[in-house]
Amino acid sequence: MGENCKRYGVPFYGASFVPHNALKSSDTDAKKEDEDSGNRPNYVIFAGGGGEGRSGIPNALVISLFDSASNSLSDQPVEKLETGDDLPYRMAVHPGGEGVICSLPKSCRWFEWDTITSDDTIELSLKPSEKVFDELEDIGQQLAVTFSQDGSLLAVGGEDGTLRVFKWPSMALVLDAPNAHTSVKNLDFSPDGKYLVSVGSGPGRVWDISSSIAKASLSKENDEVFGFCKFSLDGESDPFLYVTAMRDRGGSIVKWNTTTWKRISSKHVVRDPISAFNVSYDGKLLAIGTIEGDVLILNSSSMKVQTVIKKAHLGVVTSLAFSNDSRALASASLDASARVTIIEETTKNGVNVWIILFIMLLAAVLYYAKAKGHFL
Repeated sequence: MGENCKRYGVPFYGASFVPHNALKSSDTDAKKEDEDSGNRPNYVIFAGGGGEGRSGIPNALVISLFDSASNSLSDQPVEKLETGDDLPYRMAVHPGGEGVICSLPKSCRWFEWDTITSDDTIELSLKPSEKVFDELEDIGQQLAVTFSQDGSLLAVGGEDGTLRVFKWPSMALVLDAPNAHTSVKNLDFSPDGKYLVSVGSGPGRVWDISSSIAKASLSKENDEVFGFCKFSLDGESDPFLYVTAMRDRGGSIVKWNTTTWKRISSKHVVRDPISAFNVSYDGKLLAIGTIEGDVLILNSSSMKVQTVIKKAHLGVVTSLAFSNDSRALASASLDASARVTIIEETTKNGVNVWIILFIMLLAAVLYYAKAKGHFL
């Protein structure tokens, strides 16, 4: 196990990079920190545990420090906040740096960042918030929790199939769909916050936030079982929607048009079942985790696999999260391991830049050798 992969004694279900704006110690520091963002530490938060009972395995939120220069995670967590008998099964980090919301067995709980400044360094920790959102109490196990990109909306999807969308932080109810699915598996907001896609039992559904109704249905083909959904901007046109699908021959990624909500393409990518999925912030990369512990990174334009990390984890990959600059990928597993993988720079076709440079250098050497032999 390399320095970029550590075990922290907690089976993990969630992973996310901590937004750099969570480290702002004051408003007066904001501009300076934005200008000096390259020097800011990279924190990664993981969530999970052993559940109820006396297994001896804690339920906790774990914060680790990642050093990109040495490609290493801290040997010990910088914070390990235990949550008692409640397992933090799903987690969503607020994009504005306000805190983290976690789904517990019967409710959702809000946690806030706590920063300590000493000797011009900022240390990050986490604390339970004094705010208790009544709307999220006693609603049962939520299998999906997500914020809109601007942080103004919160969506939660329950094991009972109920889908709810709230304004954040007022918690005014925007959408309430008791029978969205038999069970909600995954949720994602469109980049502009106008739509929410949900997947679960049956077809996927597209919800119009302004009218609070289902605008479209994402139909399945043959024996497909949808698993995850994620919007992505390509920088030049309307966003795409990606949905993972399992069939008898393995895992596929289905690409959808977000104007017509029709399929654009479907690409078979892996034989093993897909257990985690995410899209980079710049829209150029897709990441897949499998039940065998493998992690795959794909080029979104060509849908070709550009990196395969066999046995990145010894157990099921449960969560994947890209850094804000899309240069690193965090992954978590039920084997209690946390990993951060630095993504190598590639060309548009997914070919490693260093390989191209090597080929060019080799060609130059051969040309020089041939020319020298000719003149001799």
